[in-house]
Amino acid sequence: TFPALQQNMNALGTRLCIIGSGPAAHTAAIYAARAELAPVLFEGDFANGVSSGGQLTTTTEVENFPGFPEGIKGPELCERFRQQSERFGTKIFTETVARVDLSQRPFNIFTENRQVIADTLVVATGAVARRMDFPGAGDGPGGFWNRGVSACAVCDGAAPIFRNKHLAVVGGGDSAMEEAMFLTKYASKVSVVHRRDELRASKIMQSRARANAKIEFVLSHIPLEAYGDKLLRGLRVKHVETGVVSDLPVSGLFFAIGHQPATAFLAGQLALDASGYIVTRPGLTSTSVEGVFACGDVQDSKWRQAITAAGTGCMAALEAEHFLAAHAASA
Repeated sequence: TFPALQQNMNALGTRLCIIGSGPAAHTAAIYAARAELAPVLFEGDFANGVSSGGQLTTTTEVENFPGFPEGIKGPELCERFRQQSERFGTKIFTETVARVDLSQRPFNIFTENRQVIADTLVVATGAVARRMDFPGAGDGPGGFWNRGVSACAVCDGAAPIFRNKHLAVVGGGDSAMEEAMFLTKYASKVSVVHRRDELRASKIMQSRARANAKIEFVLSHIPLEAYGDKLLRGLRVKHVETGVVSDLPVSGLFFAIGHQPATAFLAGQLALDASGYIVTRPGLTSTSVEGVFACGDVQDSKWRQAITAAGTGCMAALEAEHFLAAHAASA
């Protein structure tokens, strides 16, 4: 039985509510729906500035998701996730969750015009790659996003347009070093562009990167403009002290300046780590609140891959199912 629903809200009760729209959310939905939990899923309405489907929708060709030997477009893969969720009975709302109340079970989830009261909750809201805003870097007119500009070397680095080409990585932390070293598998040369005169990366990661003959460091520089024709052909950079402008003839530009997990709507009700990712129990998806589970990039600061997200989505649904069964047995 659900508590009295707030007035003036289109309220709905469910055993499981899922917040998210990527591979983690939809894998959780597929497993939960097949377990006859009749899940409700909020996919968001351009939540966090990204279309429903999350980071995958910003990727043109996905070549590392099993089952698609010829590759598949990111948005098409996301649409297939959604269709499979709906096929098994998931109720999907294209609404963005504004706030939640996790102070007691059942939990209350609110969008602008709807309230859901849920026995369990799966948070799969993802993490958005930070991107810099300068001419040519975006996906609007004159921008080279997905035409040479990316925020995921592991996802896109092996693409034909980057092979045996001069590439650039923007960033100075461990992620930037990892991405630069990964790209040397395919690139003829990798330039690491960083605004400071020294790197933020750990000493061991710096040593590994500096030992790689394909990597050069362009320190104390900031990007000014990405330019090209149909594809990216170069990056204009400026020295932060002298103001001297120079050009890097790169065919690829990869942002490695961190990710922002989508956890602000939780308003501190779940334990987060120092970077804002949801803390889950080792080897599980359970969080600091009993009955709330987290999966995908919102709790994964390291791998951030579609396939790892899907795996944790499966885990979250199974854990939620077991949680509900255990509480029904003890009721």
